Amino acid sequence: MVKGPGLYTEIGKKARDLLYKDHNSDQKFSITTFSPAGVAITSTGTKKGDLLLGDVAFQSRQKNITTDLKVCTDSTVLITATVDEAAPGLKSIFSFKVPDQNSGKIELQYLHDYAGISTSMGLTQNPTVNFSGVIGTNVLAVGTDVSFDTKSGNFTKINAGLSFTKDDLIASLTVNEKGDLLNASYYHIVNPLFNTAVGAEVSHKFSSKDNTITVGTQHSLDPLTSVKARVNSAGIASALIQHEWKPKSFFTISGEVDTKSIDKSAKVGLALALKP
Repeated sequence: MVKGPGLYTEIGKKARDLLYKDHNSDQKFSITTFSPAGVAITSTGTKKGDLLLGDVAFQSRQKNITTDLKVCTDSTVLITATVDEAAPGLKSIFSFKVPDQNSGKIELQYLHDYAGISTSMGLTQNPTVNFSGVIGTNVLAVGTDVSFDTKSGNFTKINAGLSFTKDDLIASLTVNEKGDLLNASYYHIVNPLFNTAVGAEVSHKFSSKDNTITVGTQHSLDPLTSVKARVNSAGIASALIQHEWKPKSFFTISGEVDTKSIDKSAKVGLALALKP
Protein backbone atom coordinates (compact mmCIF):
# COMPACT_ATOMS: atom_id res chain seq x y z
CA MET A 1 0.00 0.00 0.00
CA VAL A 2 1.29 3.45 -0.96
CA LYS A 3 2.11 5.65 2.03
CA GLY A 4 2.33 8.97 0.26
CA PRO A 5 0.51 12.31 0.59
CA GLY A 6 -2.78 10.90 -0.75
CA LEU A 7 -5.26 12.80 -2.91
CA TYR A 8 -6.18 16.47 -2.58
CA THR A 9 -9.54 15.58 -1.01
CA GLU A 10 -7.67 14.16 2.01
CA ILE A 11 -6.24 17.56 2.99
CA GLY A 12 -8.13 18.52 6.15
CA LYS A 13 -10.34 15.42 5.95
CA LYS A 14 -9.69 14.22 9.52
CA ALA A 15 -10.87 17.53 10.98
CA ARG A 16 -13.90 17.67 8.64
CA ASP A 17 -14.94 14.14 9.59
CA LEU A 18 -14.67 14.89 13.30
CA LEU A 19 -16.67 18.13 13.00
CA TYR A 20 -19.33 17.18 10.44
CA LYS A 21 -19.55 13.45 9.70
CA ASP A 22 -22.71 11.68 10.99
CA HIS A 23 -24.26 14.96 12.23
CA ASN A 24 -27.68 15.28 10.61
CA SER A 25 -31.21 16.45 11.31
CA ASP A 26 -32.95 13.92 9.06
CA GLN A 27 -34.34 10.45 9.62
CA LYS A 28 -32.39 7.87 7.62
CA PHE A 29 -32.63 4.10 7.37
CA SER A 30 -30.50 1.76 5.29
CA ILE A 31 -30.21 -2.00 5.09
CA THR A 32 -27.67 -4.07 3.15
CA THR A 33 -28.14 -7.66 2.07
CA PHE A 34 -26.18 -9.98 -0.21
CA SER A 35 -27.56 -12.12 -3.04
CA PRO A 36 -26.37 -15.72 -3.53
CA ALA A 37 -24.16 -14.40 -6.35
CA GLY A 38 -22.42 -12.01 -3.92
CA VAL A 39 -24.11 -8.81 -5.11
CA ALA A 40 -24.53 -6.27 -2.29
CA ILE A 41 -28.01 -4.69 -2.27
CA THR A 42 -28.49 -1.55 -0.16
CA SER A 43 -31.89 0.08 0.29
CA THR A 44 -31.95 3.57 1.77
CA GLY A 45 -34.80 5.82 2.84
CA THR A 46 -34.45 9.40 4.06
CA LYS A 47 -37.05 11.80 5.46
CA LYS A 48 -36.09 15.47 5.06
CA GLY A 49 -38.87 17.50 6.61
CA ASP A 50 -41.97 16.58 4.60
CA LEU A 51 -39.91 15.15 1.74
CA LEU A 52 -39.32 11.42 1.42
CA LEU A 53 -36.34 10.19 -0.61
CA GLY A 54 -35.14 6.69 -1.34
CA ASP A 55 -32.79 4.66 -3.47
CA VAL A 56 -31.69 1.09 -4.06
CA ALA A 57 -28.02 0.40 -4.80
CA PHE A 58 -26.42 -2.73 -6.21
CA GLN A 59 -22.70 -3.44 -6.02
CA SER A 60 -20.82 -6.27 -7.69
CA ARG A 61 -17.10 -7.07 -7.39
CA GLN A 62 -15.21 -9.18 -9.90
CA LYS A 63 -11.47 -9.33 -9.23
CA ASN A 64 -10.30 -5.68 -9.45
CA ILE A 65 -13.50 -4.35 -11.06
CA THR A 66 -16.36 -2.91 -8.99
CA THR A 67 -19.68 -2.07 -10.60
CA ASP A 68 -22.24 0.11 -8.80
CA LEU A 69 -25.82 0.78 -9.90
CA LYS A 70 -28.11 3.11 -7.95
CA VAL A 71 -31.82 3.61 -8.70
CA CYS A 72 -33.28 6.78 -7.12
CA THR A 73 -36.83 7.96 -6.50
CA ASP A 74 -36.32 10.83 -8.96
CA SER A 75 -36.35 8.23 -11.77
CA THR A 76 -32.60 8.42 -12.38
CA VAL A 77 -30.12 5.57 -12.51
CA LEU A 78 -26.45 6.14 -11.66
CA ILE A 79 -23.97 3.59 -12.99
CA THR A 80 -20.32 3.57 -11.90
CA ALA A 81 -17.52 1.19 -12.88
CA THR A 82 -14.23 1.26 -10.96
CA VAL A 83 -11.05 -0.54 -11.95
CA ASP A 84 -8.46 -0.81 -9.15
CA GLU A 85 -4.79 -1.29 -9.86
CA ALA A 86 -5.12 -1.33 -13.64
CA ALA A 87 -1.44 -0.42 -13.24
CA PRO A 88 0.46 -0.04 -9.94
CA GLY A 89 -1.14 2.84 -8.01
CA LEU A 90 -3.70 3.60 -10.74
CA LYS A 91 -7.49 3.62 -10.37
CA SER A 92 -9.93 4.42 -13.18
CA ILE A 93 -13.58 5.38 -12.66
CA PHE A 94 -16.29 5.67 -15.30
CA SER A 95 -19.77 6.94 -14.42
CA PHE A 96 -22.94 8.17 -16.06
CA LYS A 97 -26.54 8.90 -15.08
CA VAL A 98 -29.60 7.81 -17.02
CA PRO A 99 -31.44 9.59 -18.66
CA ASP A 100 -28.98 12.55 -18.55
CA GLN A 101 -27.00 12.23 -21.77
CA ASN A 102 -24.44 14.80 -20.61
CA SER A 103 -23.59 13.14 -17.28
CA GLY A 104 -20.88 10.76 -18.48
CA LYS A 105 -17.51 11.23 -16.78
CA ILE A 106 -14.20 9.43 -16.64
CA GLU A 107 -11.72 9.85 -13.79
CA LEU A 108 -8.18 8.62 -13.24
CA GLN A 109 -6.46 8.51 -9.84
CA TYR A 110 -2.79 7.78 -9.29
CA LEU A 111 -1.08 7.33 -5.94
CA HIS A 112 2.70 7.39 -5.48
CA ASP A 113 5.00 7.57 -2.46
CA TYR A 114 5.53 11.26 -3.16
CA ALA A 115 2.47 12.30 -5.19
CA GLY A 116 -1.27 11.89 -5.56
CA ILE A 117 -3.04 12.87 -8.78
CA SER A 118 -6.70 12.85 -9.79
CA THR A 119 -8.05 14.05 -13.12
CA SER A 120 -11.53 13.82 -14.57
CA MET A 121 -13.35 14.94 -17.69
CA GLY A 122 -16.97 15.02 -18.73
CA LEU A 123 -17.84 12.99 -21.81
CA THR A 124 -19.52 15.85 -23.68
CA GLN A 125 -18.71 18.00 -26.66
CA ASN A 126 -17.47 20.83 -24.42
CA PRO A 127 -16.44 19.11 -21.20
CA THR A 128 -15.31 20.50 -17.88
CA VAL A 129 -11.85 19.20 -17.03
CA ASN A 130 -10.86 18.75 -13.38
CA PHE A 131 -7.34 18.26 -12.10
CA SER A 132 -6.00 17.92 -8.58
CA GLY A 133 -2.49 17.07 -7.56
CA VAL A 134 -0.54 16.72 -4.32
CA ILE A 135 3.19 16.39 -3.88
CA GLY A 136 5.14 15.69 -0.71
CA THR A 137 5.14 12.92 1.88
CA ASN A 138 2.76 11.58 4.51
CA VAL A 139 4.20 14.32 6.79
CA LEU A 140 4.15 17.45 4.63
CA ALA A 141 2.16 17.87 1.44
CA VAL A 142 1.05 20.72 -0.82
CA GLY A 143 -1.49 20.54 -3.62
CA THR A 144 -3.96 22.25 -5.93
CA ASP A 145 -7.44 21.55 -7.27
CA VAL A 146 -8.63 23.28 -10.46
CA SER A 147 -11.51 22.98 -12.96
CA PHE A 148 -11.51 24.34 -16.52
CA ASP A 149 -14.64 24.87 -18.63
CA THR A 150 -13.62 24.20 -22.23
CA LYS A 151 -16.80 25.85 -23.56
CA SER A 152 -16.24 29.25 -21.91
CA GLY A 153 -12.46 28.95 -21.71
CA ASN A 154 -12.51 29.92 -18.02
CA PHE A 155 -11.31 28.32 -14.82
CA THR A 156 -14.39 27.59 -12.72
CA LYS A 157 -12.45 26.42 -9.67
CA ILE A 158 -8.98 27.26 -8.34
CA ASN A 159 -8.08 25.87 -4.91
CA ALA A 160 -4.80 25.21 -3.13
CA GLY A 161 -3.92 23.46 0.11
CA LEU A 162 -1.17 22.53 2.54
CA SER A 163 -1.16 19.70 5.07
CA PHE A 164 1.19 18.87 7.95
CA THR A 165 1.03 15.60 9.90
CA LYS A 166 3.11 14.84 12.96
CA ASP A 167 2.48 11.89 15.27
CA ASP A 168 -0.96 12.61 16.78
CA LEU A 169 -1.80 15.93 15.12
CA ILE A 170 -2.79 17.10 11.64
CA ALA A 171 -2.90 20.75 10.56
CA SER A 172 -4.05 22.01 7.17
CA LEU A 173 -4.53 25.29 5.33
CA THR A 174 -6.58 25.70 2.15
CA VAL A 175 -7.46 28.63 -0.11
CA ASN A 176 -10.73 28.09 -2.00
CA GLU A 177 -13.19 29.92 -4.26
CA LYS A 178 -10.40 31.47 -6.36
CA GLY A 179 -8.70 32.93 -3.30
CA ASP A 180 -11.81 34.34 -1.61
CA LEU A 181 -12.12 31.72 1.17
CA LEU A 182 -9.35 30.80 3.59
CA ASN A 183 -9.74 27.68 5.76
CA ALA A 184 -7.45 26.48 8.53
CA SER A 185 -8.12 23.23 10.38
CA TYR A 186 -6.54 21.28 13.24
CA TYR A 187 -7.01 17.68 14.41
CA HIS A 188 -5.36 16.25 17.51
CA ILE A 189 -5.60 12.77 19.04
CA VAL A 190 -5.68 13.24 22.81
CA ASN A 191 -6.11 9.61 23.91
CA PRO A 192 -5.76 6.84 21.30
CA LEU A 193 -7.06 4.21 23.74
CA PHE A 194 -10.51 5.86 23.87
CA ASN A 195 -10.32 7.43 20.39
CA THR A 196 -10.47 10.83 22.07
CA ALA A 197 -9.71 13.68 19.70
CA VAL A 198 -10.32 17.40 19.32
CA GLY A 199 -10.64 19.41 16.14
CA ALA A 200 -11.13 22.99 15.01
CA GLU A 201 -11.79 24.87 11.79
CA VAL A 202 -11.43 28.59 11.14
CA SER A 203 -12.81 30.14 7.94
CA HIS A 204 -12.44 33.68 6.61
CA LYS A 205 -14.23 35.01 3.52
CA PHE A 206 -12.39 38.01 2.13
CA SER A 207 -15.27 39.42 0.05
CA SER A 208 -17.69 39.62 2.98
CA LYS A 209 -15.11 39.68 5.79
CA ASP A 210 -17.07 36.93 7.55
CA ASN A 211 -15.30 34.68 10.04
CA THR A 212 -16.53 31.30 11.25
CA ILE A 213 -14.95 29.22 13.99
CA THR A 214 -16.01 25.63 14.68
CA VAL A 215 -14.61 23.42 17.43
CA GLY A 216 -15.48 19.84 18.29
CA THR A 217 -14.47 16.65 20.05
CA GLN A 218 -15.08 12.91 19.97
CA HIS A 219 -14.71 10.16 22.57
CA SER A 220 -15.45 6.43 22.78
CA LEU A 221 -17.47 5.48 25.86
CA ASP A 222 -16.73 1.81 25.17
CA PRO A 223 -15.50 -0.18 22.16
CA LEU A 224 -18.96 -0.01 20.56
CA THR A 225 -20.27 3.43 21.58
CA SER A 226 -18.90 6.86 20.69
CA VAL A 227 -20.02 10.45 21.22
CA LYS A 228 -19.26 13.63 19.32
CA ALA A 229 -20.00 17.31 19.94
CA ARG A 230 -19.33 20.58 18.17
CA VAL A 231 -20.17 24.28 18.41
CA ASN A 232 -19.50 27.20 16.10
CA SER A 233 -19.19 30.95 16.45
CA ALA A 234 -22.78 31.41 15.26
CA GLY A 235 -23.97 29.64 18.41
CA ILE A 236 -25.06 26.41 16.70
CA ALA A 237 -24.29 23.44 18.95
CA SER A 238 -24.56 19.80 17.85
CA ALA A 239 -24.02 16.44 19.51
CA LEU A 240 -24.49 12.79 18.64
CA ILE A 241 -24.15 9.32 20.10
CA GLN A 242 -23.45 6.33 17.87
CA HIS A 243 -23.64 2.67 18.86
CA GLU A 244 -22.42 -0.31 16.84
CA TRP A 245 -24.95 -2.85 18.10
CA LYS A 246 -23.59 -5.54 15.77
CA PRO A 247 -20.57 -5.58 13.42
CA LYS A 248 -20.96 -2.89 10.71
CA SER A 249 -24.46 -1.97 11.93
CA PHE A 250 -24.84 1.46 13.54
CA PHE A 251 -27.57 3.39 15.31
CA THR A 252 -27.01 7.15 15.56
CA ILE A 253 -28.97 9.86 17.38
CA SER A 254 -27.94 13.45 16.74
CA GLY A 255 -29.26 16.82 17.81
CA GLU A 256 -28.70 20.47 17.00
CA VAL A 257 -29.72 23.60 18.88
CA ASP A 258 -29.30 27.32 18.28
CA THR A 259 -27.93 28.59 21.59
CA LYS A 260 -28.75 32.18 20.59
CA SER A 261 -32.42 31.31 20.02
CA ILE A 262 -33.34 28.81 22.72
CA ASP A 263 -37.04 29.34 21.94
CA LYS A 264 -36.54 27.54 18.62
CA SER A 265 -37.11 23.81 18.57
CA ALA A 266 -34.05 21.60 18.52
CA LYS A 267 -33.38 19.54 15.41
CA VAL A 268 -33.12 15.80 15.98
CA GLY A 269 -31.76 13.25 13.53
CA LEU A 270 -31.93 9.46 13.56
CA ALA A 271 -29.90 7.07 11.43
CA LEU A 272 -29.97 3.28 11.35
CA ALA A 273 -27.61 1.30 9.11
CA LEU A 274 -27.94 -2.49 9.04
CA LYS A 275 -25.36 -4.78 7.46
CA PRO A 276 -25.06 -8.57 7.75
